Amino acid sequence: MNESKTNQSPSQEKNYITPSGAKMLQDELYELKHDERPKLVETISWAAANGDRSENADYIYGKRRLREIDKRIEFLLKRLDLAEVIDPSTVKSNKVLFGVTVTILDHDQKEKTYKIAGIDEVDLDKNQISWKSPIAAAMLNHVVGDIVTVVSPNGEREVEIIKIVYK
Repeated sequence: MNESKTNQSPSQEKNYITPSGAKMLQDELYELKHDERPKLVETISWAAANGDRSENADYIYGKRRLREIDKRIEFLLKRLDLAEVIDPSTVKSNKVLFGVTVTILDHDQKEKTYKIAGIDEVDLDKNQISWKSPIAAAMLNHVVGDIVTVVSPNGEREVEIIKIVYK
């Protein structure tokens, strides 16, 4: 499970997100509200009708899972309420901004490409990083040819921006 699936309280700042990221959150919300939660409520009702609830695993687990689902629904509603959807294909800039796919040359002279996405869209397997991550934050508002210093828990390092593409 990636970081975007946690149930931490979202901050009250804007939740920058791409259209595909917003759809992902909306799809998850729909699935929870219209499929998973109703089925679970049905299971809990059935389990409750079977008598003693204190030792009824279906009932105990079901109630616990229902609380988890309700917390996740509340989280998703807040994230979507704060969402500011930005379509990278409409951005016309030569600077590193939200939604960009940026290629860098790292300190080992290796090229690495990242897509700067919303915090709910982080997928390290696809090189999608949050706009709040140390490397993205260091590159924001810079242009091709700029050398930026990335400050991370592993220390400081310099990278050069060599390509910027909005898809």
